[in-house]
Amino acid sequence: MKHFAAASIVALCAAPALAQDTTVIGVSIPAATHGWAGGMNFHAQEAVDRLEEVYPELDFVLATAGDPSEQVSDIEDMVATRGISALVVLPFESEPLTGPVANVANQGVWVTVVDRGLSQEGIEDLYVAGDNTGFGQVSGEYMAENLDEGAQIVALRGIPTTIDNERVAGFEQAIEGSGIEVLEMEHGNWNRDDSFTVMQDFLSKYPQIDAVWASDDDMAVGVLAAIEAAGREDIQFVLGGAGMKEMIQRTMEGDEMIPANVTYPPAMIATAIELTAVGMVSSAPVSGQFTIGSVLVTEENAEDYYYPDSPF
Repeated sequence: MKHFAAASIVALCAAPALAQDTTVIGVSIPAATHGWAGGMNFHAQEAVDRLEEVYPELDFVLATAGDPSEQVSDIEDMVATRGISALVVLPFESEPLTGPVANVANQGVWVTVVDRGLSQEGIEDLYVAGDNTGFGQVSGEYMAENLDEGAQIVALRGIPTTIDNERVAGFEQAIEGSGIEVLEMEHGNWNRDDSFTVMQDFLSKYPQIDAVWASDDDMAVGVLAAIEAAGREDIQFVLGGAGMKEMIQRTMEGDEMIPANVTYPPAMIATAIELTAVGMVSSAPVSGQFTIGSVLVTEENAEDYYYPDSPF
């Protein structure tokens, strides 16, 4: 189980309707296209299996999608054929899922959105995510504290989503006034292969790069492979994020190229499913926002965030 730090519930108000007979909860998430998503899939299935045992009056339908259009179809099918009373959705991308999820909400279905927010506010009843602005801020502060003024860096962004925008905004604010120059930012889509290609391009363009904000551990894997293939020795370190066990281990062991990490636990999907289930079977208030804070991981505290049996 990932370590949940600085969790807080805000804006609590009315709960979903109480369960009557069998209540169906739909869970729609992206397929395991990268390590974090693989961990998220693992925790989603574990939560569904566990909660079906705890709450016999609940039935769950879990679907994974490889792209936004497939996810829209999955959700429409949940409504049409399973008559779901609640939907827990982690959008593949924000914009394509906003309209379809709004249509579901307009039919009276309780909506819990996880991680990648929708592009329109106010659709969901409950939002569960990490502190994405804080994630970027912690990352930027580490860069500012560990690079000299005038240092030149490149950065990789994730899939175009609201959370990616929040992370970048937090990062840029944290390095403002530090003298660090961001040579370029490009989307690596939280994908190792895409990030390998993006980093190859950066390396061909810029003869001097002092550090890389990979902003995600899967992207950091691709970045490191590109650096090794190019034989570049100018890059001091790569900062990823999300707490992949292999990266945490490297930090714990004092690897100079991976000196730190920033937490963003994939187990947040289990938090979202459980809160939704509690709302369906009780009068407990669960609407609002549940935010899981981001923590800087260094060699000194890495052991606290290392889970060798985790899928991620």
